[in-house]
Amino acid sequence: MIDNEIKVLINLLEDPDKEVFRAVSERITDRGLEAVPSLEKAWELSLNQDVQEKIEDLIHLIQFIHIKNELSEWLETGSRDLLYGAYIIAKYQYPDLYYSELDVQIEIFKKAAWLEIHDNLTALEKVRIINHILFAKHKFGRNTTNFYSPRNSFINQVLETKKGNPISLSIIYSVVAHKLKLPVYGVNLPLNYILAYQESYYKDDPNGILFYINPYNNGNVLSRKEIDLFLSQQKIEPKEDFYSPCTNDVTVERMLRNLHFSYEKMGYTDKTQQISELLSIIRKFRNQQL
Repeated sequence: MIDNEIKVLINLLEDPDKEVFRAVSERITDRGLEAVPSLEKAWELSLNQDVQEKIEDLIHLIQFIHIKNELSEWLETGSRDLLYGAYIIAKYQYPDLYYSELDVQIEIFKKAAWLEIHDNLTALEKVRIINHILFAKHKFGRNTTNFYSPRNSFINQVLETKKGNPISLSIIYSVVAHKLKLPVYGVNLPLNYILAYQESYYKDDPNGILFYINPYNNGNVLSRKEIDLFLSQQKIEPKEDFYSPCTNDVTVERMLRNLHFSYEKMGYTDKTQQISELLSIIRKFRNQQL
């Protein structure tokens, strides 16, 4: 059933007057997500292609506004749940996605590892168990055939296909590790994205990092010297940020930058602009924290 107010407003979409369309659009979008079911029903019943296109644009606009609001709220509440940050990005393309769908899949990997992990194991042994679960058993790996695909930035697609880029694979890995209460954090390394296993009492490293993990290479364990070598080979000047754990908002920002690049490469101007809007929300939030 179509909401009576929405029904009246949709009928006005046939009016060619731009001011009428603007006023009607604002009224409908102000209703938020609750207006979407009525809009979808109206689209099904409409025989006017122009009206259908306007309804499609309104639905996408409402959903995009909701995503922007969710991203802002996630940042303002501390951005503690990295999976939720990735979920917000995925909802851009898959608005009907539920967070619980992702969490259930992550729980499968966590429970499988939990059955094998115990306190007597070393950090390296625990990481090897996660590596076995994700890369040997569930066959997660790099998407070499379509590295620039937007799908690599949508966490639900990566969980479904088991293929992703360095960031999406690292997010899955670190979320599983955190559910196991292991101190594994993202590292914003240029031209790659890796993880760090950090122990506050480890004195041989200024940041307490025991070792690094590369989920894009089946969880291969790296030392700081190997990071040095990588940066040297890429002719990148070392900075402390390239060795230290980054915050979740930095990870989500980089994921959005990858998505922006993918859409730009494909010539999707509208999508590129909207991803830029999401990136600007993160930049604005950071500026407010200074």
